[in-house]
Amino acid sequence: MKLENAIAVRKNKTIYRENDKCIKVFDNDYSKADVLNEALNQARIEETGLNIPKISQVTMIDGKWAIETEYIEGKTLAQLMEENPEKIEEYLEKFVDLQLTVHSKTCPLLNKLKDKMNRKISATSLDATTRYELHTRLEGMPKHNKVCHGDFNPSNIIVAQSGELYIIDWAHATQGNASADAARTYLLFCLSGKENIAKKYLDLFCKKSDTAKQYVQKWMPIVAASQSVKDNEEEKDFLLSWVNVVDYE
Repeated sequence: MKLENAIAVRKNKTIYRENDKCIKVFDNDYSKADVLNEALNQARIEETGLNIPKISQVTMIDGKWAIETEYIEGKTLAQLMEENPEKIEEYLEKFVDLQLTVHSKTCPLLNKLKDKMNRKISATSLDATTRYELHTRLEGMPKHNKVCHGDFNPSNIIVAQSGELYIIDWAHATQGNASADAARTYLLFCLSGKENIAKKYLDLFCKKSDTAKQYVQKWMPIVAASQSVKDNEEEKDFLLSWVNVVDYE
């Protein structure tokens, strides 16, 4: 198969459009287990009834693993926010409502968020005392089994021409505590230099979900530590400054 219409290039992968299909092609050195886990996550999420592009096949193209899904015509919510800054509040309302819809679902076969976070904390370059504090904090957090996207940000929401919202990129999906998912979304806004939107998002999430802001903030050092294992040098100092704040209250 000759793919020519690249619509996005990400670290370790390129996304193409072929008629009504979207094909995500992973680099040669990308873990087979991670590709298959992403496809399995997406297939399991399909069963929850959430609006997501349906998988049609997992295949190999020129020796590289690829996931083929239906193509959703539209713009990302991130694009719309850039194009219509006066509508930020309206878009954030839809964004938070959609995230709460995700959190209203359960999917018993997904990996557990706490297990993933524990592995990530162990893999950080943090000193043993800090890792111990983070593991202890994580263990003390309430155990939930809600679907958590793990990378819920406006660039992963496609607004179709009908106005329907679709959620893409389920590589990091787990089941666990929704406030951990919200803490990651807040962090992602901050990492992209949008602290003002991050604050509005957190206020809105806590209001709509009737969650204490301090409760979400308790997850932030844990989430920042798990994000730091990506070894993005530009993010590292910022993330580690969060990890070292023991309490936000």
